[in-house]
Amino acid sequence: MLHGNAALGFYGAGKKFGKSVVFSDVDFSLDSGRFLGLAGVNGAGKTTLIKCMLDFCALDSGRVEIFGVSHVESRARARLAYLPERFNPPYYLNGGDFLSYSMKLHDIEPDKSAMFAVLEDLDLERDALDKPVRAFSKGMTQKLGLAACFLSGKDLFVLDEPMSGLDAKARILVKAKLVRMKDAGKTLLFTSHSLAEMGEICDTMIVLHDGELKFSGTPDALCLIASERTIEQAFLRAIGD
Repeated sequence: MLHGNAALGFYGAGKKFGKSVVFSDVDFSLDSGRFLGLAGVNGAGKTTLIKCMLDFCALDSGRVEIFGVSHVESRARARLAYLPERFNPPYYLNGGDFLSYSMKLHDIEPDKSAMFAVLEDLDLERDALDKPVRAFSKGMTQKLGLAACFLSGKDLFVLDEPMSGLDAKARILVKAKLVRMKDAGKTLLFTSHSLAEMGEICDTMIVLHDGELKFSGTPDALCLIASERTIEQAFLRAIGD
């Protein structure tokens, strides 16, 4: 079982596809109210790690616990909201229908005022609620997915590349929203290819490479251990490039 204030724990977790090892012996924990960034090159296994955590695919070894509950139990996911890397809402819904259905799935009564507030936080026009999602741009679609997560009221947010497709203004607004969520005691696990943004947002970061955890600690510690001035150069040193 998890101890103390931990929201998430991986214990000796491993996953293979055939003879190919995606990751092995992964061990880390995330305390409630903390933000953790998962970094790695394309194909490093970040998304697969998240999918195993959510029990979308089975681990080959080890275990994961979410708020002290085994990840294979459906109740383990009751306190989290998830945004996948490739978010595709049902094309036949409009923005308002999608957010309403999402809120109902989280046992929250749909509330237009709450929807308007989160749309403003994300710089998404109110008329997006009346537009079919098939007419949304990539950025608008991403904002809709983020809005659904933020409206869920959950304790743990699992966001896979949450800044994908967002312009500079939207990225700034999302980071500001995440800061307010942290102040409210929320917990975040996220992936990003922007190491600079990860350094701004997260308390702890993990570097996954060649199926192994190459680093776990604060962004400042990564730079210090790697004897590099920038987080990008420190990341390259951590993966041995």
